[in-house]
Amino acid sequence: MISTNEIRVGSAFMFEGAPLIVQRMLGQKSGRAGMVTKLRVKNIVTGGTQDLGLDAGEKFDEVDLVEKIVKLSYLDGDDYHFMDQETYDDVVLSKEDLGDNAGYISPDDDFDVTITFYEGKAVGVKPPIKVTRTITYCEPGVKGDTSGKSTKPATLDTGVEVKVPLFCNTDDKIVIDTRDGSFVERAKDK
Repeated sequence: MISTNEIRVGSAFMFEGAPLIVQRMLGQKSGRAGMVTKLRVKNIVTGGTQDLGLDAGEKFDEVDLVEKIVKLSYLDGDDYHFMDQETYDDVVLSKEDLGDNAGYISPDDDFDVTITFYEGKAVGVKPPIKVTRTITYCEPGVKGDTSGKSTKPATLDTGVEVKVPLFCNTDDKIVIDTRDGSFVERAKDK
């Protein structure tokens, strides 16, 4: 059994007879009836996504998932081809199956990702928590416009758009937290 306060991104549980996997934590809200945790979940069987609110203290049956370490080999249109590092099998997931994680991985990367399997079918990917990406486009920061925690949109080399601080520029390498798509820091040169 897994309770609401133990659920994280990548957790899988049974809800109303359907196996769900958490894609994103949308926050918590407390009110008169108690704490409610909001999640974006994907139905493992049908592939449909939905936003869900769970009351604190609810308990759910866990879903047995198998995880394998893979590397992204190449892209073929909207299909991502991963190679199992032990058996060298080709595992294919669509961009839709990857969800938000598609914007954080690229064939040029040299890091391992974890693919989650349910009943022999690949259902999701977990990239490393922090990945380094290059900004391909962002507006220049306006001098003197630094009051508070100001951000601007930036497009990364994988095509995903994230919010970055005003001091970031095109061609900067930055570190992104893949759990919520937030800016962590400028990448340190090695």
